[in-house]
Amino acid sequence: MTTSDSANSIAFQGLPGAYSHLACRNAFPAMQPLPCATFEDAFAAVREGRARYAMIPIDNSVAGRVADVHHLLPYSGLHIIAEHFERIQHHLLAPKGASLDSITSVESHVHALGQCRNLIRQLGLKVIVGADTAGSAAELAKSGDLTRAAIASELAAEIYGLDSLKANIEDAEHNTTRFVVLARDAIEPNPNQPCVTTIVFRVRNVPAALYKAMGGFATNGINITKLESYLVGGEFVAAQFYADVEGHPSQRSLRLALEELEFFSHEVRIVGVYPAHPFRLSQNVAGE
Repeated sequence: MTTSDSANSIAFQGLPGAYSHLACRNAFPAMQPLPCATFEDAFAAVREGRARYAMIPIDNSVAGRVADVHHLLPYSGLHIIAEHFERIQHHLLAPKGASLDSITSVESHVHALGQCRNLIRQLGLKVIVGADTAGSAAELAKSGDLTRAAIASELAAEIYGLDSLKANIEDAEHNTTRFVVLARDAIEPNPNQPCVTTIVFRVRNVPAALYKAMGGFATNGINITKLESYLVGGEFVAAQFYADVEGHPSQRSLRLALEELEFFSHEVRIVGVYPAHPFRLSQNVAGE
């Protein structure tokens, strides 16, 4: 891969046709998607200069957070420079010549299967858990078995030559995945525009540590849109936290909140400061 190719590439985890691939295509249509076997490989592609960006799913409105990403992201050496929201539209895919009457089983990632329970139950299909959606579609295309189906994206159908027997089969209409875009260098977004700041931190192992650490956000009027904890280092005495907050650190209110957070916590790190996506802003308006 040449330097110019690398500068125009965006890495994602999964096979071609994965929803991360679709997110790359929708958010950066002029860039070349670079499939990677694991999240670590996608991070490494950016770190080592084989890709300019990485498109990484962070959580889903139905399934919750994406496993492993919260553990890997703080130590990736990369910065969040944007966010992207992708509406997940599942398709029931099958080889050409198959029909709803001929299929008896369906394979996909466990989350995709769980998001399409109603149709699976309606058709009485046997469920087979696959490694991922695109991989299930690729295996199905190789088999050519008219009794098998897969749940994946319309892009996967296009890539692997499958038919979509039924579109938009997800149970929840709001099924949306939030992605973060990672780069080697941080950006400096306009502080006068809506921004998101992502932080990771550990609280001290004392009573009410989290309450005290978070108090500065409340008193300074900072909205926390996401706060999750997870254990690190095999210890059960203290957790690491991942937080998304509205605002830019140069703004006085957020600066004061971060100062209070640092007083009651340790290992406070800003992972990214980036513009709020229009989807987020539309949700905020709708919730008012």
